[in-house]
Amino acid sequence: MVVPFRVLAIDPGNTQSAFAVVDTHTRRPIAFSKTMNEALLEAIQNGDFNYDAVYIEMVASYGMPVGAEVFDTCVWIGRYLQTAIDQGSDVHLVPRLQVKLHHCHDSKAKDANISRALVDRFAYGQPNHGKGTKAAPGWFYGFAADVWQAYALAVLAADRLAGNLLTPHLDDAPAPY
Repeated sequence: MVVPFRVLAIDPGNTQSAFAVVDTHTRRPIAFSKTMNEALLEAIQNGDFNYDAVYIEMVASYGMPVGAEVFDTCVWIGRYLQTAIDQGSDVHLVPRLQVKLHHCHDSKAKDANISRALVDRFAYGQPNHGKGTKAAPGWFYGFAADVWQAYALAVLAADRLAGNLLTPHLDDAPAPY
C-alpha cells in the first residue's frame, strides 16, 4: 500500500462543514476552512483539492434522541461519501469517539481538550495557542471553530497511515466503498 501524501478530512454539519487538507508526512495543514455544505461538495466534485484519501467524521448513536440536524448531517455525510467515491477516492468513515481516544485517550474529551492536545503536539510553548500573528503566522494560523476538529481527524488519518497507532481503530477491515 502506498501511503497517501495528502488527506482531506471533513467534520460534517447540517448546513456547514469544516475541512482540512493535510500533508501526511509532516501533518502540516495545507488548506482548511468552514464552508457551506454545497460549496464543499462542489469543490470535491470539481477536484479543487489535491488529496489521495478522504476521511469523514461519522455520526454515532449512543441511544439518546436526536433532532433533525443530526439527520441532515447524515444526509451530507452520504453526499460527501458518494461524491468522493465517484471521484475515485479512498474513503473512510471515522466515528468521533476514535478521534477523542486518539488525541486525548479519553472518551469523555471535549473539543477544547482535543484542540489543546493538538497545540501541545504541534505548537508547544508557542504564543496564542500556536496561531501566531498575521506578521508571524503559527502552525494553526487561521484555525477557528470546527476546523480544529477536521484537523484532528486529518492527523488521526495521517498517524494511522504512518503506522503510528496511538489507539486501536475499528476500521481495520477494508471499507466496502
